[in-house]
Amino acid sequence: MRKHNNSVNMKMKNDQMIWARQALLPNGWANDVLVHVDTLGRIASVTADAPRQGHVVDTLLPAPVNLHSHAFQRAMAGMTEARGPDPRDTFWTWRRLMFRFLDHLTPDDARAIAAMVQMEMLQAGFGALAEFHYLHHQPDGRPYDKLSEMADGICAAAEQTGMGLTLLPVLYRFGGCDRRPLAPGQQRFGNTRDRFAQLVAATDKTLATLPADSALGIAPHSLRAVQPDDLAFCAELAGPRVVHMHLAEQVEEVTEVHAALGARPVEWLLDNAPLSDRWCLIHCTQMTPAETVALAGSNAVAGLCPITEASLGDGIFDGARFLEHGGRFGIGSDSNIRISLTEELRGLEYSQRLRDHSRAVLATRECSTGRVLWQGAASGGAKAAGRAAGSIATGLWADLVALDGHQTDLEGRCGDLVLDTVIFSGDNRCIADVWSAGRHVVRAGEHIHKASITTDYRRVLARLRDVM
Repeated sequence: MRKHNNSVNMKMKNDQMIWARQALLPNGWANDVLVHVDTLGRIASVTADAPRQGHVVDTLLPAPVNLHSHAFQRAMAGMTEARGPDPRDTFWTWRRLMFRFLDHLTPDDARAIAAMVQMEMLQAGFGALAEFHYLHHQPDGRPYDKLSEMADGICAAAEQTGMGLTLLPVLYRFGGCDRRPLAPGQQRFGNTRDRFAQLVAATDKTLATLPADSALGIAPHSLRAVQPDDLAFCAELAGPRVVHMHLAEQVEEVTEVHAALGARPVEWLLDNAPLSDRWCLIHCTQMTPAETVALAGSNAVAGLCPITEASLGDGIFDGARFLEHGGRFGIGSDSNIRISLTEELRGLEYSQRLRDHSRAVLATRECSTGRVLWQGAASGGAKAAGRAAGSIATGLWADLVALDGHQTDLEGRCGDLVLDTVIFSGDNRCIADVWSAGRHVVRAGEHIHKASITTDYRRVLARLRDVM
């Protein structure tokens, strides 16, 4: 694998002091807040009404984890919007195009794409990433000489960008609930249980070379791609670590699972898996009201990706009912066709409004819509990633995002109104600084290695343009 020339200095040399005119703390907003970040990248202290010192920012927020990404799909952005030969274009026609694209990706391509994705996530205000990684092998399905070759590329990208990483190797065994063999376009994903365990072990060794905030999780792909007893195997392999899985994303998926297992996907999983707060279930756009309430009560995190769910026509997550019953959620960018934390959060709320013909659907009496969305994404994303983060509090990783108070729309605004403005009127230009476990990787709105990362990515796009 080609080595990159620039990487973020992973060891903090000095303590850092960050002073904010206002900051969102666990108990609410505070003024003149001084955050002390220690040499390991953890928050050592948080003091309100403190004198100005250190790095001065306007508004300081916890930086959410991006809890669901397929990094390689970033290079497909814009390539799937023409109508195909099918009378109705759906997720399944999009998937065929994705499989064809995969035939041309090399390990170095995947690393460069992942670095671009992580850089854009950081510039969008995400502080860390949970990468749902299923692109394991060569195009014909043969493993690389090093089984974790592709996973190592994701780790190399994290070293280059400084982004906190929870890597989720994916178990993918079958082409459907009938356990049919993987189709040609799926060969790069497939593993037996034994080989998957070896892959996980090899990936864990690579992660150990990254900073201490890096983590490993396990991801059975979906109820279509594994058999029921694979879930127990994955849970045992994960141990205390997080488990992620796609669930109830498409109408055809619900129909197929029901025919094979005698129950709808969410219904079956609630009855047959030990769901807890270390599970993250992705999409869940096809749930009944009863399933929504029951899933909220399981403490599992719902991993929502509104931009991708809209792009693929998945459906609308029942966020109002889920939150009403105490459910936890986090935000991901999935296909990465557009990487914007504010647009993901905006899309979640707007989808509820369109469905219910209402406004401020997710707001509460105490918190505005923007605050519910931001704090929910920060808390739920950290839980889903198995990451000690999600708020500005002593002992947690310093995953922090500072807003640019000089942006016209933010001028003079305070408290929840700032979050409402950023989410519903702003974009990535509102992001001034981002720290990932104390690594100050975005400054004045740009990643510190933007030029070299972008150059590598352009090289990949040029090559792919010639072969597609």
